[in-house]
Amino acid sequence: MQPIIIVLIILVVLVFIALVKTIQVIPQASAAIVERFGRYTRTLNAGLNIVVPFIDSIRNRIDLREQVVPFPPQPVITQDNLVVNIDTVIYYQVTDARAATYEVASYIQAIEQLTVTTLRNIIGGMDLERTLTSREEINAALRGVLDEATGKWGIRVNRVELKAIEPPTSIQDSMEKQMRADRDKRAAILQAEGVRQSEILRAEGEKQSSILRAEGDAKAAALRAEGEAQAIRTVFESIHAGDADQKLLAYQYLQMLPKLAEGDANKLWIVPSEIGDALKGLSGAMGNFGPMGPGSGFNPGGSGKDGAGDKAATERREQPPID
Repeated sequence: MQPIIIVLIILVVLVFIALVKTIQVIPQASAAIVERFGRYTRTLNAGLNIVVPFIDSIRNRIDLREQVVPFPPQPVITQDNLVVNIDTVIYYQVTDARAATYEVASYIQAIEQLTVTTLRNIIGGMDLERTLTSREEINAALRGVLDEATGKWGIRVNRVELKAIEPPTSIQDSMEKQMRADRDKRAAILQAEGVRQSEILRAEGEKQSSILRAEGDAKAAALRAEGEAQAIRTVFESIHAGDADQKLLAYQYLQMLPKLAEGDANKLWIVPSEIGDALKGLSGAMGNFGPMGPGSGFNPGGSGKDGAGDKAATERREQPPID
């Protein structure tokens, strides 16, 4: 092989390598740091970029998208001297590729150590109960400190989340017993409330039933009384329609007296004015039949008690006539 051919081959290879080093394609949401003889020159953005081969070199390629980094559990001492293990997750994003390359050696390791230190400072001022119930407060405080500290590194901390807070085993057992006791207490309260509501509903039902039964009895009694009154009015109307005399009226009234007394609602009797005249006529008529024996229950002319009127009338009849 001739030497000139070898030289041409070498030149072609060098040109190809030069072209490869000259043309740099940077993906979207990425950046590249260019150094010339070891000194920062510029930052390559996404797209096609031209650099000087064998003079410019790519120092670092950085992903500008938001990154998620979980950190292993870290033991932290609370204010009441209890050790808890806390898992954290950091959401960050590189905003300045140059600062992220030259301001800190390893920004991932720096963020992790800063997170642990800040977390211990925050948790150290809280007791266990507050630590377990104040995740949002801890997240906000931790994010504020990290965002301020990492700003000069070209890093923006978007979110900080506490994945888990694990208290000591003894505390976990105590918390589990307390939660079980609270659940039993709530169950007992709910059961007692259910029994109470059931008793109230049953008593209300019995009350409504008694009221309805009493109303039914009252209506039935009123209807019976109204029926009896209607029957009496019908009898009297029939008698008056037949133009009966006073004796017949008195006799019919005496027959109706027991029926008037049977009704429970009959507390007041209304005696028609014609009955008085009829009773007088009936008394006179029965007096023509002679004296009534004791125990007959009828005293046509008596006015005293215990048959005093009958006795006086008998004595007058027994006196002999005066010559």
